[in-house]
Amino acid sequence: MHNPLLEFGPLPAFDRIRASHARPALERILGENRAMLAALTAQRAPTFQSLVVPVEEMSYRLSRVWSPIAHLNAVANTAELRAAYNECIPLLTEYSSELGQNAALKAGYEFVLAHEDSSLTPESRRVLTNALRDFRLSGVDLAQEAKARFRQLQQQLAQLATKFAENVLDSAAAYTRLVGSEAELAGLAPNTVARAAADARAAGQPGWLFKLDQPTYLSVMTSAEDPQLRQDIYRAWVTRASDQGPGAERFDNSPLIEQILGLRHEAALILGFQNYAELALATRMAKNIDQVRSFLRELGERCKPAGQREFSDLEEFAGRQLDAWDVAFYRERLQANRFQVSQEELRPYFPLPKVLAGLFALTERLYGISVRERALATTWDPCVRYYDLCDRNGRIVAGFYLDPYSRSEKRGGAWMDECVIAKAMPTGDALPIAQLVCNFTAPVGSAPALLTHSEVTTLFHEFGHGLHHMLTRVAFPSIAGINGVAWDAVELPSQFMENFAWRVEVLPLISAHADTAAPLPVQLLQRLLGTRSFYAALDTLRQVELATFDFDLHANYDPAQGGRVAATLAAIRARVAVVPAPAFSRVPASFSHIFAGGYAAGYYSYKWAEVLAADAFSAFEEAGIFDATTARRFRDSILERGGSLDAMEAFVRFRGREPDVRPLLRQTGIAA
Repeated sequence: MHNPLLEFGPLPAFDRIRASHARPALERILGENRAMLAALTAQRAPTFQSLVVPVEEMSYRLSRVWSPIAHLNAVANTAELRAAYNECIPLLTEYSSELGQNAALKAGYEFVLAHEDSSLTPESRRVLTNALRDFRLSGVDLAQEAKARFRQLQQQLAQLATKFAENVLDSAAAYTRLVGSEAELAGLAPNTVARAAADARAAGQPGWLFKLDQPTYLSVMTSAEDPQLRQDIYRAWVTRASDQGPGAERFDNSPLIEQILGLRHEAALILGFQNYAELALATRMAKNIDQVRSFLRELGERCKPAGQREFSDLEEFAGRQLDAWDVAFYRERLQANRFQVSQEELRPYFPLPKVLAGLFALTERLYGISVRERALATTWDPCVRYYDLCDRNGRIVAGFYLDPYSRSEKRGGAWMDECVIAKAMPTGDALPIAQLVCNFTAPVGSAPALLTHSEVTTLFHEFGHGLHHMLTRVAFPSIAGINGVAWDAVELPSQFMENFAWRVEVLPLISAHADTAAPLPVQLLQRLLGTRSFYAALDTLRQVELATFDFDLHANYDPAQGGRVAATLAAIRARVAVVPAPAFSRVPASFSHIFAGGYAAGYYSYKWAEVLAADAFSAFEEAGIFDATTARRFRDSILERGGSLDAMEAFVRFRGREPDVRPLLRQTGIAA
């Protein structure tokens, strides 16, 4: 059977990939890699070209097979694909453990570093030093029994993470809320109501059917005047994949959380660390547990007085004590009252085609890179679009898929993923290709999708990740784009990019009324800008709460007591939070970032990188938002370097000094 996953053309053949292709393709590439490794490690005097370059090529080929499988599982999930994906996870994890614990390969890398040190380029040396660090973190030096146990732990953790994510998806899919009366729809945006009506018709039911996806949740929380509708949707959202949520025991992640925490802790002990947080920091920009805790504590202490004032103002505006499902609604009302602007009012001014055109114009002005749509048949859904990035001479240098709309078979949230990793080696070159995924409300009929400004910011964020991946000039896949970048610095380009969505110079590029094409009125624009720091302290406290919870879970884990998940979160909320959480809340059960993603003991990275991003953007504020020299320096120091430079070294190269927290405090109004 011909297998499209084994075709390594410029782009994957998404239109021909089936679930049945996944395991055979993965087994084939893993078998070839193992045979090649045996030959490579038999060399008596390996060189960088004879050992390291082929291993980089092996890694690239594996990513070409696995990336489409993982991507389709996230954006076009079916029972068949899920089963195939789950079959592949143990195979991939076993191979990854074998590779990380390959003592002969490690010895070969050490030989190359010792014998070619003076002739290595900085990039080549970085590949070697990163690999040697990762060998140690994979347990290569462990005794045989400990090595076997470590590999078993990695297998179990990979399977548990997959199941955790599936439970969140399935629990959300199990919930619908039928509305039969127009009165219950008061306040909701027309596109939200239209989507609910279309979903009801599709289900053969009268009225309006609300599903539990992110656009619906946000729209109801901020706009629905009916408090019961808000409470019902809120309760379903914060109890997803828990004993209290949709599907209840069928999708309860609580036992999985306990297993994940215990296995992570055991893995850290085997490697000689005191806890999993210490292990996680071995590859981060932050150097130790105290530094992270001090960072989060300082942010919390700076923000809590302001957060208490903000919440008090909100309850005074509402005229009563507020429940958690009331906060977003009254916050939106108070913001509209104070600034005479609301997210829903702004939607008509941000049709997706206009936002994209402005975003692409900004990219060209900053970096001299033009973005051009190219029609493709090889996508996984009709709404997906493909774009080429071209340099000043019209030469294609990268590309990306954009999958903008929410679907039932698609994971919630927004993300950038690697489709093809860049490489420039004797074995051949490859252009970087990204996959940008959002969950905006799909348009109904011929009208364009209309975004809130918050969603515009999300799009800018993911495009920032995309530029980091696509503008790389690094030759080796293991340190190209976002690869090899410290996890607490990887959000720098994305959060940096968000800043442009707030600038008076940029907003006219991305806004035009969907019906009249009229630009965003100056008065409305000024009022929008005024909302940027609105309740920034409450937002920051929420992030500090989640980040501290994540870090404490992993830093304080005691096998004798278990995860103590509820008690840990309650203690942190008592110290940090201002908004009271209801007793039924089970947020950890759907906290995929830390239990099914790459943010374990690393959720603090969002705020850490926000400090970096605000400081980096302040250089543009000083020189001019479109200043070519500053943009060139940012591209050269950050976007093009990937993981070839230490994160702090890259930042200092751009900014001329180490990061300063003050630009963020000014930007959010917290300093005042």
